[in-house]
Amino acid sequence: MKKIFNLLFIGLLWLVSSCESIVADLNTDPNNPTNASTSLMLTGIQLANITIHEGHTDRVAGMWSGYFTGIARQYPDFSNYNVNGATFDQIWQNIYASVFKNGNVLITKAEQIDNKLLIAIVKITQAHALQTAASCWGDVPYSQISDIDQFPNPVFDPQEEVYASVQKLLDEAIEMLDSGIGTSPGIADIHFGGNAAKWKEVAYTLKARAYLEMHNYDAAYTAASSGITVSANNLMAPHGIVLSGNQNLMYAFLAGGRAGDMSSKGAYITTLLNPADANYRGNAKTDENARFNYYFVNVTDPDNITPNTSSTVSASGIFAQAASFPLITYEENMLILAEAGFRSKGFDTGLEKLNNYRVYLNKGGYINGTYLTKTYKYEAYATADFATGGIVNKANLSASDALLKEILVERYVTFFGQKLGFSDLRRTRGESAGVVIPPNNGSVLPERFIYSQSEVNSNTSAPNPVPDIFVKTPVNSL
Repeated sequence: MKKIFNLLFIGLLWLVSSCESIVADLNTDPNNPTNASTSLMLTGIQLANITIHEGHTDRVAGMWSGYFTGIARQYPDFSNYNVNGATFDQIWQNIYASVFKNGNVLITKAEQIDNKLLIAIVKITQAHALQTAASCWGDVPYSQISDIDQFPNPVFDPQEEVYASVQKLLDEAIEMLDSGIGTSPGIADIHFGGNAAKWKEVAYTLKARAYLEMHNYDAAYTAASSGITVSANNLMAPHGIVLSGNQNLMYAFLAGGRAGDMSSKGAYITTLLNPADANYRGNAKTDENARFNYYFVNVTDPDNITPNTSSTVSASGIFAQAASFPLITYEENMLILAEAGFRSKGFDTGLEKLNNYRVYLNKGGYINGTYLTKTYKYEAYATADFATGGIVNKANLSASDALLKEILVERYVTFFGQKLGFSDLRRTRGESAGVVIPPNNGSVLPERFIYSQSEVNSNTSAPNPVPDIFVKTPVNSL
């Protein structure tokens, strides 16, 4: 374990120095990754990918999703939708320079020794970054980014084509994993130590996610059927207790130098989990006390409720100092099966898959064991529970809409603190069964990130005018 943390720390230093140089010139990297070892490059690429999903923009997306609330410094502005392109510069740079540019260099090196396992891992990582880019921005560069000399101003490909490119990357990676060719990168792969079977399951769950975001529910269900089968195979961002090194990034923000800048005061999710709130989602078969306390501290004081960074032996919160952060998980895969199963196969399949997830939760699920001393209950639902007057149909919806609503609410609650919540809210906003959160400011909700200001300034192919955060992405405009 000490070796892994040391490797993480070294890789993080390499990543930070690389990112600083990228800010100065997006097309020049004085660190010259071609001179780095494949092991160090892989670790750096994976660390960069973690920051895409767990860093600053994850907090911004969370404030726009009813998970967090801006309290001090810039965060009230972010919470109230006052952002500009510079807010998203770092994530853009990490996607295109740290993951794609450096990843392509590593792929070239791996091709020279026919290490298909290593190439597959990089391609899955790139697909993960590209899926997030397509989801958060819509149209983004991809088809021309590999040859900056020929295409100094890469075009912004249509969002649907970018999602198709995600699927192509993942199909190529799965084929390579199936070949059995390649030497394991060992601990340089900070997620699975080169375990091809686990990477293959992750690839299928990511395929399912991308199909879901495209509203292709048949394909999402099929892909998820080959996805992550147990929580031990989750793609997680590993963390430790090294100050300014490998701590959980949310912990470092909330409990570190930015303590007090963000809380969950008034956040919509707290109303769903708080038994004292009129909006509580609990019922005769559902008790959310353990999950509520796992997610938050000061739960009896709504004005001071805060995401849980407790890091003691007896209380390890969702954002504890060394808590791993979920990237692609068994929980997500099970809930894709529930939603896509309902939409493509019908009520009975959706209910079966939702109940499978509830069985998992009823055994403790992903809630840290230190909070399972609190009460919790997730008993299987029956068809009658969704009928008019049933315990899961408080709004007198049709039985089908009531089941879909329950699945979407479960997804919303499960994905607390992840960009998946932001993606789901935008994808299902026009549906009667969708989760509806109140705007933090004004009367409309954000639909996308703003394009990086650095990209807009340097790429003549960038959209003009730049769409603002309230313009729907193409797939969510259908």
